[in-house]
Amino acid sequence: LCLSTRNGPALRSQTFLQQYKRKKNWSIMNKIATFTTSMGTFKAELYCDTLPITAGNFIDLANSGFYDGIHFHRVIPDFMNQFGCPYAKNPNSNRAGTGGPDAGTPFQSADGKSFTRNNDGCIPDELTQRITNDVGTLSMANTGRPESGGSQFFINVSHNSFLDWFDKSTPSAHPVFGKVVEGIDL
Repeated sequence: LCLSTRNGPALRSQTFLQQYKRKKNWSIMNKIATFTTSMGTFKAELYCDTLPITAGNFIDLANSGFYDGIHFHRVIPDFMNQFGCPYAKNPNSNRAGTGGPDAGTPFQSADGKSFTRNNDGCIPDELTQRITNDVGTLSMANTGRPESGGSQFFINVSHNSFLDWFDKSTPSAHPVFGKVVEGIDL
């Protein structure tokens, strides 16, 4: 994965408008993550301004090479595609979907605060923004227990509002921390 920041006046204007609409942290710029896969490339905006812990965790893992060589281990048509388990470097591993970052490893949130992953390699839940699990959004995967998200995330291919942390129809709580902005048809 390669991370790059947005450049150009049109993109800055779009970010300004998004920040205005969602009352974002004006001092933090969102970043674009470029995903290079065997099927092509897509790009996603990371919501550094509204979910700085989750976005910062993702950026730290991407920049460290954690995601390099990992396969999408869970692809469910009309639902979602999940990625980020280190055991999924082997696409046939029966452990795919069960791994994450090392316990106790430090990372920096997108707003510059220091955090340490817990004993399971997971990060604090960031259930603060009411952004729905709509088509193309990136959402933190977890086991359903508090603070159980680490490196795995999924891309929604349908509107999965029942996964929203603020939808009380199910116990699911998956915060959205980004959205595919280019190459969604991949």
